[in-house]
Amino acid sequence: GRGGGGAMESAAKGGYVLANLAEVVERVLGFLPTKALLRAACVCRLWRECARRTLRTRQRIAWVSALEPGPAENHALVRALAQELEKVHVLPQTVLYIADAETFSGHEECHEQKKARKRNSRETALALEKLLPKRCQVLGLVTPGIVVTPMGSSSNQPQEIEEGEAGFALLFPKIDGVKIHTFHFSKDMKNRVFDESKFAEAGLKNNPDLRVVLLFGYNSWKTGATRFLHQIVNPLNEKSIILAGGQVESFTSLTSENDHAQPGDACGVVGLAFSGPQIQSATVLLDQDVADERTAEAAMQRLKAANIPEHNTIGFMFACVGRGYRHYKTKRNMEADAFRKFFPSVPLFGFFGHGEIGCDRIVTGNFVLRECNDIKDDLLHGYTTVMTLIHLGSTK
Repeated sequence: GRGGGGAMESAAKGGYVLANLAEVVERVLGFLPTKALLRAACVCRLWRECARRTLRTRQRIAWVSALEPGPAENHALVRALAQELEKVHVLPQTVLYIADAETFSGHEECHEQKKARKRNSRETALALEKLLPKRCQVLGLVTPGIVVTPMGSSSNQPQEIEEGEAGFALLFPKIDGVKIHTFHFSKDMKNRVFDESKFAEAGLKNNPDLRVVLLFGYNSWKTGATRFLHQIVNPLNEKSIILAGGQVESFTSLTSENDHAQPGDACGVVGLAFSGPQIQSATVLLDQDVADERTAEAAMQRLKAANIPEHNTIGFMFACVGRGYRHYKTKRNMEADAFRKFFPSVPLFGFFGHGEIGCDRIVTGNFVLRECNDIKDDLLHGYTTVMTLIHLGSTK
């Protein structure tokens, strides 16, 4: 009988040591994905402190990709996010998701006999938001085509998906020294002049740490939309800021303002602003003349020459619906492949849209590109592709 008691006693001692050695607890909790970690944090004070410290160290961006069609009633991105959030090792603070217009809101022709239930973009957006943490800022966009890097590794081959169901969600955790804001300016039907005090509220003015602004115009076909876009873009066209983005079909989420009810006829601009002295960024514009592998790779070489560090960096590609494989005459995935060749381990995300915002520009800690002349860059384009790198600082 005594052996059993002794074993129990040492097991109890072992359990006591394990439960109380913060380093051990922290080491073990470190293997858990975030959702499991948050559950473990409820056990006791020590575990809560350990969980909190563990979470603070997780500052790498994570992403969820959807490349396979979902069941008729749900978009693939909703299903992918529901599955993958259980495994993610970050606590998202800001999320940018982009999904394809056709299947997100269910415009596809459904044959009478199939009686497929049409998806409603509002419902799909709510389903996605429900999966994310309550205090998370979410910006959701819907575009005609998607550029996405499959999950698993940042060196996976990015895919240009011009038809078919696809989407991605970029999950930004809290990153030391980096602030990410969502913003929204909608065109006021009564006022012809844009009230620039709104810039300051959005952190886009009197903010010396502002480095990158991703801008997305919606309902760009509306009268006055282009003029409104110029009113937003021109004051931001500073040499020390990278501006990139494009015209999207619509935006479906902007939870930081609970700004869902869009007047159907409004047009405007939504986006993300990245501030922080450690952020470095560069962007190049592939214009209409870039129409084969050689010229596409020459543009990537320009981007490579900016010498942006490649760890903890994400790539964005904003292309015109008129580009892609039609533009490159039967060769698919040309621009994403060219990007991958020069940036073997930077994940690439983006879309095909109705107009692009961007230019050639570099912003790094010790070097800001300034042209000799003071002419502002032209930032609004058609039939181009904008390629952008954003480096969020070195992760410890």
